[in-house]
Amino acid sequence: MRDYATPRPFVLATILLVGAMAGPVLVLLATLPPSAAVAAFALPAARSAVQTSLLASALATGIASLLGIPAGYWLARSHSRLRPAALAALALPLAFPPVASGILLLQVIGTREPLGAWLALHGVRLVDAFGGVTLAEFFVAGSFVALAATAAFASLDRLPEEAARTLGAGEWRIFTRIALPAALGNVAAGIAFAWLRALGEYGATSVVAYHPTALPVAVYIALAASGVRAALALCYGFVILAIVVLGLQWVLRRHVV
Repeated sequence: MRDYATPRPFVLATILLVGAMAGPVLVLLATLPPSAAVAAFALPAARSAVQTSLLASALATGIASLLGIPAGYWLARSHSRLRPAALAALALPLAFPPVASGILLLQVIGTREPLGAWLALHGVRLVDAFGGVTLAEFFVAGSFVALAATAAFASLDRLPEEAARTLGAGEWRIFTRIALPAALGNVAAGIAFAWLRALGEYGATSVVAYHPTALPVAVYIALAASGVRAALALCYGFVILAIVVLGLQWVLRRHVV
């Protein structure tokens, strides 16, 4: 195959885009000593916010994976007329401003709404509760798993699955023994990205459940109360988590593990 020289405008565009995206992160890492971040996360309020965010995002991502992986398999294999509508519905939350997502959720689970009132009557509280943090993060990030799984399953070679069907294998066995192992790298990368998105969600979370304080809300509180440097110290944690997750995605997509 012949190699073609990449035109300079393409290279320049890439350099400018990467610089614009990575520049602020590099400035943060270069100017803020790690000790400042360690001191910020040593505070009880920050530790509580980290615990809330980690637990809520893990639960939200777990539910999204439990539903999104089989849904993605069906969407990748189905010829139903409902498939385009289902894909559009999954993409809807990705198009909403996060604050709008929180307001939409309040219209469902608010204590003055039918469902919210019924839940409150039975002792289930979501507004300004840990369950609300989880719900907001799930609503904003849950679609990533299903959409990533759909793309991963759709890209697979169908021949092994058809051969298994010819030999009498059921759909569940084909899914668990053939399709899922083959698509696992890309599916897992989608799960990792969904978790990172859930962890960093501020808008919907602040509307639905300002308390208990999640880490993104804690960053805003630090900014309002103590200024930019205090907020940057907490942002340092997000940067480290993002680097770890993006590195994990790269490994998973290349099937190194």
